[in-house]
Amino acid sequence: MSESKHEPKKRFPLTLDALTGDAGRKRASMSSRSNSPQTASQNAARYAPPERSATASRPPAGAPLLIERAPNSSMVSEAVRKAMVARIAQQGVKDPQVLAAMEAVPRHFFLEPGLASQAYIDASLPIGYHQTISQPYIVARMIEVLKAGARQPMKRVLEIGTGCGYQAAVLAQVATEVYSIERIKPLHELARANLRALRIPNLRLHYGDGMLGFPQLAPFDGIILAAAGLQVPPGLLDQLSVGGRLIAPVGSRDQVLQLICRIGENEWTTETLEHCHFVPLRPGTHG
Repeated sequence: MSESKHEPKKRFPLTLDALTGDAGRKRASMSSRSNSPQTASQNAARYAPPERSATASRPPAGAPLLIERAPNSSMVSEAVRKAMVARIAQQGVKDPQVLAAMEAVPRHFFLEPGLASQAYIDASLPIGYHQTISQPYIVARMIEVLKAGARQPMKRVLEIGTGCGYQAAVLAQVATEVYSIERIKPLHELARANLRALRIPNLRLHYGDGMLGFPQLAPFDGIILAAAGLQVPPGLLDQLSVGGRLIAPVGSRDQVLQLICRIGENEWTTETLEHCHFVPLRPGTHG
């Protein structure tokens, strides 16, 4: 949910929130729309779509990863998605697995139909509730940094801020298990609906306070935050495995990506990366 300034999928034996339950069959209402504070979103918000029917059709259970094509829109074609990936590579993302994951996941599927034509531009876009789907480059960049030097492949990853589910879907292409927490209930339900159709078996969604993490499932090889706080919540650092990596935007108006590595039971290192702009990290839940 951001803007930057500048192995095959695995299975694990879980009942997946993202793929079950009647609530996951319908998209959450998007009647409460507004612009995010991000520069890229300000232009894109002019194209804010109408409400999508909660009964929008979805493929049957067991269908393969869906690549939906909007009528009369070349922006959802495989060629356009490949062009997006090529642009990300030119911006400096080199990890072939990350690039392949970005190409595999149909970003337009996580947007309302009125924004489908904008899906593969290098910008964050509004998804409602003052939140955004992150800029493609920053998704790829953060996942590449998270993955670099980590266990290969990463076994267990935690995402804070599911949003519409796009980044979680990309993460699921490069990690064995992915858990994602969203504090805004309608967005949690929206992500469930999006991801249910894609039938991603190694991804589990959770509605709750992301600042608390997921201690009952810790430790994690990687933790990624999609919202910016003034500091990384200390509880999340304790949920990293030794050798694990956490990447998060930190700051208020002037934000930077920060990489934290746990190198011992009580020892962490911190590295500041590039400037960025994310929505704020907030505590608690919002129904």
